[in-house]
Amino acid sequence: MEYRVNQKTGDRISVIGLGTSYICEASQGEAVEALRLAYEGGINFADLATAGAKTFAYYGKALSDVRSKMLYQVHFGANYETGEYGWTTELDKVKGQVHWMLKELKTDYVDYGFIHCLDGAGDWEAYQRNGVLQYLLDMKGQGVVKHIGLSTHTPALANLVLDSGVVEQLMFSVNPGYDYRQGEYAKGSTDERMRLYRRCEAEGIGISVMKPFSGGRLLDGRTSPFGKGLTRYQCIQYALDKPGVVTVLPGIRDREDVRQLLGFFEASPEERDYGILGTFTPKDAVGACVYCNHCQPCPFGLNVGLINKYYDLAGAGDSMAADHYRKLEKHASDCTGCGHCDRRCPFKVEQSGRMKEIAAYFGV
Repeated sequence: MEYRVNQKTGDRISVIGLGTSYICEASQGEAVEALRLAYEGGINFADLATAGAKTFAYYGKALSDVRSKMLYQVHFGANYETGEYGWTTELDKVKGQVHWMLKELKTDYVDYGFIHCLDGAGDWEAYQRNGVLQYLLDMKGQGVVKHIGLSTHTPALANLVLDSGVVEQLMFSVNPGYDYRQGEYAKGSTDERMRLYRRCEAEGIGISVMKPFSGGRLLDGRTSPFGKGLTRYQCIQYALDKPGVVTVLPGIRDREDVRQLLGFFEASPEERDYGILGTFTPKDAVGACVYCNHCQPCPFGLNVGLINKYYDLAGAGDSMAADHYRKLEKHASDCTGCGHCDRRCPFKVEQSGRMKEIAAYFGV
């Protein structure tokens, strides 16, 4: 397992966590064994926005004895009164549901209490007006909630709530389809979405990724908006390469799904490589470095992806980016202009010219 640190909270988080959308459809025995397998494989992070109420009891049974070693995202606004997922901003219902979730999970605290699934300014206004935000803040003040998060599909709403200063983790849908304006939740332009990722990195706000496979549509050429399917590992690597991302949360149904996810760490660089996207992404993707490292290896040892990332982050206001850049073994000024990366870049970025621009910016 690999881990990343949320700079806002200090939590060390497994880069692959658990989405729980449909594990409620498994039998209790299968679900408990799947969750235990994930924990034993090093997964320590789970999202609890699930399709059905059974999920909470499954977690309570599977992981209550190791609760202190797990990190849970619990959503203030998810409603399971009917046994299936619902959404509410009614304060009394939110309070009742949070109490019920904690009981089912066999815990007395929440690692990340989430402002749940807001996609418009009106949702945010209702969340505040109805007292749900204040309730969440009060729970944090009492130590029941350790940190506050936000789940949304909309960059504009994300920025609006981030401006409040209360958010320490963002749950956002990151995948090639949505980033390139393809799919139900493809909200915001390609540039707008990337600016949000860079903002989170610059401000130390970790991103936990939902819908990395676009509900499975990206995995099948018959449903992929690109006309060709990607693999799970390509989608996971794509999300992990985005600024700010600390963990990717694919949904699981059973032990086999968990085994497939854990197989990511045994996969070769070729199996993770998503450079094929450059052959069928829209025009607005051309010329923009996505840090995929398809251009590697550089004959002169430059980490082209990281050099680009630190440059973009510095431009987004990340005060630490320049220091990270200068600590690299090789800098943009070491580029000889051989053109190797230009020829290999699937997104047609003229990296040799960009290296001159970056060297001038950082002075090295």
